[in-house]
Amino acid sequence: MEADAPVWLNGALVRANAARIDPADRGLLLGDGLFETICVAAGVPCHADRHIARLRAGAALLRLVVPAEGTLCDALDAVITAHRMVDGVLRLTVTRGPGPRGIMPSGEQCPTVMVTAASLPPAQGPIRVVIARSIARDAASPLCRIKSLNYLPSILARIEADERGAVDAILLNHAGMVTESSAATVFLCRNGGWLTPYVADGALPGIRRAVLLEAGLVREATLEPDWLFEADALCLGNALGLRPVSHVDGRKIRQDEAAIAALAGQR
Repeated sequence: MEADAPVWLNGALVRANAARIDPADRGLLLGDGLFETICVAAGVPCHADRHIARLRAGAALLRLVVPAEGTLCDALDAVITAHRMVDGVLRLTVTRGPGPRGIMPSGEQCPTVMVTAASLPPAQGPIRVVIARSIARDAASPLCRIKSLNYLPSILARIEADERGAVDAILLNHAGMVTESSAATVFLCRNGGWLTPYVADGALPGIRRAVLLEAGLVREATLEPDWLFEADALCLGNALGLRPVSHVDGRKIRQDEAAIAALAGQR
């Protein structure tokens, strides 16, 4: 982000180099907060209502105060306008705000709300992934179902992937079943149909995932790790796009181009 780029912070647009977060902010100190990454296409934040609904569901779990939907939409629009953005990425971050030292939140909340903008990542081809060995998803934890600011498990998985010569890592749950990658939903084509892990198995309820399920292009299933190697096609997808997987743990994966195109055609 450029130093003078406009960001929306606590009700107003300010320059990034003038934006200040309270040193006592619980999001900074404890990861006590949530975020959403939102794709912008033709100047419109895609599926903003779904992103805000997921944010509010996470806030209900955390007992976190979140501004009204209209306020959040206005903030997104303000940043799009300030950047004269046609296509790009917005990140909406909400923390519990500043609080006293310690784990337990205070009774009064003054949340920190911030919206930042970035360019869309360049289009890239199929990627190599590994199955993470260093960390697993805890499918029993309610935190698997929200976009919390604590991304340490994903960071560890991504570091492992890099050390093993891959771009991303697929995480298993404690039962050894597939959940998701470090930052994307797993989509696996098997016997002519697309499958994705259950939320109950540890998958985040992703926005692209929901759209594809509602369109009938994907169905939920418990995915065994061996299915990754046997797949007709394998993709990782999130709000910003869909990427085919070429290799898992160094083994080449088939790529049914027609199946991938059908999946990629639904945004």
